[in-house]
Amino acid sequence: MNEKASVSKELEAKHAKILEGLLKLPENRECADCRSKAPRWASVNLGVFICLQCSGIHRSLGVHISKVRSTTLDTWLPEQVAFMQSMGNERSNYYWEAELPPNFDKRGNQTFIRAKYEEKRWVSKNRAYPTPELGGMSIYCDSIVNGPKSYVPKKIRNFSLEEEILTKHATPIVAKARGDHTIASAPPRGPSLTKESETSTTNTNRSLDLVQCVQDANNDCSTVIPAPWATFD
Repeated sequence: MNEKASVSKELEAKHAKILEGLLKLPENRECADCRSKAPRWASVNLGVFICLQCSGIHRSLGVHISKVRSTTLDTWLPEQVAFMQSMGNERSNYYWEAELPPNFDKRGNQTFIRAKYEEKRWVSKNRAYPTPELGGMSIYCDSIVNGPKSYVPKKIRNFSLEEEILTKHATPIVAKARGDHTIASAPPRGPSLTKESETSTTNTNRSLDLVQCVQDANNDCSTVIPAPWATFD
C-alpha cells in the first residue's frame, strides 16, 4: 500500500501549516544553495529548502542523494515533516558548507550543487552530520498523527490461591532455565499467601480438635456404669 494514500486531508492540512511556518523562519527564507528569495521546494532527506531552479538540479543528483518535494503541491509523510522541522537550511549548511570560502561565487549552480552534495567538497572532518534522534522524531510523528497519549494503567486483579502458588514456584524455574540468576521471584499480587496459609492451618486445627472431642466423648460413653434399673439379674 502506498504510504501517501494513508495521509488524510486533515493531516495534509496540518503538514501544510507546519511547512508554511518553517518557511517563515529567517534561516529558511532563502534557498539553501543559491540564496534566492522565497524557496518553495525542499530536499526531504537533506533537510533543506530550495528554489525551483535548484530543485531541478537536485533531481538530477538522484534520489540516493536528494529527494525533492514541493512544499505546496506534493503530499508529505509525517516523518518527512518532522525531519524538516529538526533540520532547516542553517543547520544543514553548517555541515555541508563548513569550509566554504567567504563570498564564494555560486553563479554556476549545477557545478556548485554537485560539488557540495556529491563530492562533499566543503564538509569538515571535524563536524558530524546533524542527524536528529530517531526516538524523539518517532514520538513527534506519532503526536502529529494521533495527538498526545495519556497512560492509563490497567486494573490489577487479585490472584487466586492456585495462581499465587504457580507464580511463586514457576518464576524461579523459568529464570533458572534461561540462565538468568539476577531475576528474583516476583512477589504475588493480591491477598497475602501467608494469611491464606495461616487461615487454612487454623481451620485444619479446629477440625482436628472437633474430631478429638467426638472421639473422647465416645470413649467416655463406653466406660459409663449403667444405672441399677437398667440391668436385669
